[in-house]
Amino acid sequence: MQYILSKRFEKDFAKLPKATKKKAIDALAKFIENPQNPPLRNHGLTGRWKGHFSINVTGDTRAIYFVIEDNVVRFVA
Repeated sequence: MQYILSKRFEKDFAKLPKATKKKAIDALAKFIENPQNPPLRNHGLTGRWKGHFSINVTGDTRAIYFVIEDNVVRFVA
């Protein structure tokens, strides 16, 4: 699995506390290995974010992405 980070994602990431940044990096590494890894709680979103998916970083922090093509996603928030 390959991923692209949007400018917004990079800005949001830069604002995270150091410990949360580490957890986010770990979550992205798990996502690359297996997007359906159970601790990530990968699921589709509805409403404004319809067509996007979310993975769990911490209890309160999520990473949101959409699929560009097979094995390529773009993280947006």
